[in-house]
Amino acid sequence: MQYRAEIDGLRALAVVPVVLFHAGITGFSGGFVGVDIFFVISGYLITSIILSEQQKDSFTLASFYERRARRILPALMFVVLISVIAAWYLLLPTELVDYGKSLISVGVFASNILFWQESDYFAATSEFIPLLHTWSLAVEEQFYLVFPLFMMATIAWLKRSRVLVLTALAVVSLLYCEWAWRHTPEANFFLAPSRAWELLAGVFCAFYLQHSRTISFGLKQVASVIGLFMTLFSIFFFTKAIPFPSFYALVPVVGTVLIILFAEGNTWVGRLLSLPVFVGIGLVSYSAYLWHQPLFVFARISSYEELAPLLLVGLSVLAFVLAYISWRWVEKPFRNRHWLTQKQVLWMALLCSVVLIALGAGLIMGDGFNERFADL
Repeated sequence: MQYRAEIDGLRALAVVPVVLFHAGITGFSGGFVGVDIFFVISGYLITSIILSEQQKDSFTLASFYERRARRILPALMFVVLISVIAAWYLLLPTELVDYGKSLISVGVFASNILFWQESDYFAATSEFIPLLHTWSLAVEEQFYLVFPLFMMATIAWLKRSRVLVLTALAVVSLLYCEWAWRHTPEANFFLAPSRAWELLAGVFCAFYLQHSRTISFGLKQVASVIGLFMTLFSIFFFTKAIPFPSFYALVPVVGTVLIILFAEGNTWVGRLLSLPVFVGIGLVSYSAYLWHQPLFVFARISSYEELAPLLLVGLSVLAFVLAYISWRWVEKPFRNRHWLTQKQVLWMALLCSVVLIALGAGLIMGDGFNERFADL
């Protein structure tokens, strides 16, 4: 798969609004749509890799899950284990028990299910849940578990029709989320059925770009500019008051699709997103996403007053500084396929889950370890 610098720039367009939205910075009222942009990008990249390897008859589940483990787990474990230390010193017993539940849910790729049952993403209390942001990782991980199996099963007997099957699933998912925000809004926000169509939008991009097509440069310019306008409009003008996800989510999702399809490197949008500053932020976007929520939560918990905007901006910058550190010395080494064999990586993935489950279970069985505050 050919590297596209503008896709890393698009990641920057996704992560910066999310961080600033959670920081409460004025002007980014719709920053939460950055997650939807990430979903589209993930669907596109994963499908592009699978299609490329299937064309070469080299795709295997083991290699797929090895790559996902190398990409996701090292930085996730690094951030979570450091946040465990902060949680031990800052959280009250009941909060530490809840944190233990979060650790277990992260370990079994089900934090979105836990937070569906216990949280409201847009409620004020969400500002005090350190691992709330992992709900979106769980949605993607659930996608990774199911989608490659579908692609393998259909390569032999449904290859010509699988886009039609995926289209039907996407339509059902979109219609379901429009129904669900009225009847079960928490499930609608957190659970995969309401988000599947966003991931599938990226999947369709990969199928479309699989074959070279002759498209006028002018059309690419116009379509990519419209896509950028749609994403920026949703970031700056959407608010927590609108039902989400719903048909409103078509704005950032379609905008992202237009950018992926038409913002090649020589277009205005392609050149903009390929600027080094955007590419650099995009490269560390995953780590930045992991760091920002714990930083904000523990800062708010440790303060007796509402955090000043300047401090929140500083914490946002710190999230990207820490993101560079974990990208440079945690993410990159583990993504080097010459370091650790496939078997070792898969065992490492299992060990990560066991560690998270054990830590979470320990915090729960210890009932939050109230004796931590005995000497205070």
